[in-house]
Amino acid sequence: MKWGSVLLLALCLVVVFYMTGDDEPLPGDRPESGSVIHVYGFDVGQGDSTLIQTKNETILIDGGNNGKGDDVVRYLKNLGITRLTAVIATHPDADHIGGLDTILDALPVDQVYAPRVNHTTETYRDFLLAVKRQGITIKTAKAGVSIPSDEVKLNLLAPLRDGTRDLNSWSTVLQLVYGNNTFLFMGDAPIRTEQDLLESGMDLKADVLKVGHHGADTSSSIPFLQAVHPSRALISAGEGNAYGHPRPTVMNALAAESIQVDRTDRMGTVQYTSDGETIQVKSRTDLRPE
Repeated sequence: MKWGSVLLLALCLVVVFYMTGDDEPLPGDRPESGSVIHVYGFDVGQGDSTLIQTKNETILIDGGNNGKGDDVVRYLKNLGITRLTAVIATHPDADHIGGLDTILDALPVDQVYAPRVNHTTETYRDFLLAVKRQGITIKTAKAGVSIPSDEVKLNLLAPLRDGTRDLNSWSTVLQLVYGNNTFLFMGDAPIRTEQDLLESGMDLKADVLKVGHHGADTSSSIPFLQAVHPSRALISAGEGNAYGHPRPTVMNALAAESIQVDRTDRMGTVQYTSDGETIQVKSRTDLRPE
């Protein structure tokens, strides 16, 4: 074979390699037949704790208030979970990270993500010490970061910039994509963050919106709800809480956009099951606080 023919053959193989490489599906693009993922909005009273469970991965977002870590650990063990792939501490408010020290001490964790914000409360210090005991380093949670996964897409959309003294403005926003289904988890992100997301030009559409700040009227603006255009909304709040969460203005806005609401104060732990095309919802009455 002449050298010219050899070079031509080699060039063709390179082209074929790159063409087939471009066609390789990304995690979450094409779910395996019969495969599903679960998302749990845990019943932790007036607080937040959400779990993403795939075939081989478990991602915990927040751990409820101080004293709620034991409940979350029990929920996890009831689900057969003995290790967490990742823990996301959305921001330093106690009703989100208060239980994380107990959880981190009870289960091995591969990665921890949190926004780079300084805070001096004892609750935040307990969280940092628990991470240190795990022997891992906290990864910065900010827009543009992707959490490694072989099964789903996990993209952090916020914070897009440094927050203010209001810790809610530092909240991590996570987008989960599995096939044609998308979930959006807002932490306590306020309207300021919603405006940043709208101005960013990101595709915010989601099937399920984890409503920001327990349904407080500092979040869930009409333009944001219209951009996300979810069919369902998850609200984590305590029954009869002193804040009046979820607020009537937010409930009215959700109703105006024809969004069906799932509430932990009424349903207990809420489970979503996605096969990448459809989402099934049910109340997990077996996962309730003691």
